[in-house]
Amino acid sequence: MYYVLQVAAGTEDRVEEQVRVIVGNGLYDSCFHPMRRMKKKFRGEWKEIHEKLLPGYVFITSDCIQELYRELKNVPAFARILGKDREQFIPLPEHEVRWLEQMIESPGQNMEVQLSRVSVSEDDVVTILSGPLKDMEGCVKKIDLHRRIAKVEVDFMNRKTEIHLGIEMVEIVKR
Repeated sequence: MYYVLQVAAGTEDRVEEQVRVIVGNGLYDSCFHPMRRMKKKFRGEWKEIHEKLLPGYVFITSDCIQELYRELKNVPAFARILGKDREQFIPLPEHEVRWLEQMIESPGQNMEVQLSRVSVSEDDVVTILSGPLKDMEGCVKKIDLHRRIAKVEVDFMNRKTEIHLGIEMVEIVKR
């Protein structure tokens, strides 16, 4: 089951390292914060960069959440587990796990959302050719071709959240 740790933005790497060092291996399967590839223009040239997909959140998979929580209290940078209902922790809903795994090309590997490839027609019709946006057309709220960003609305922890994903323009279709 996936659980979400809320941490101070910018401390995600430190939390993951502290979890690896302090928490027993048998209490969790993986601990990660997903990244995204983006394109940014520096001095007139497009460069590929890597950014956090959801700053301030770390995902952890576990089947023993109560024991894990007791151990996480020893992690200095740990803040809290989201989704607590009285004394029970509620895992990430299945449909949210699906979109997270769908966006991350190879779960368990580098946990990074790749660029989506798009084409643009002369009359500014954008077609998604490949990548994580391919099956998310209904969730795309805006495509900013100038900044090469797609603004996507997804459910995260039972509320609507806007995330930005990188796009790469591969062709302009002439009519």
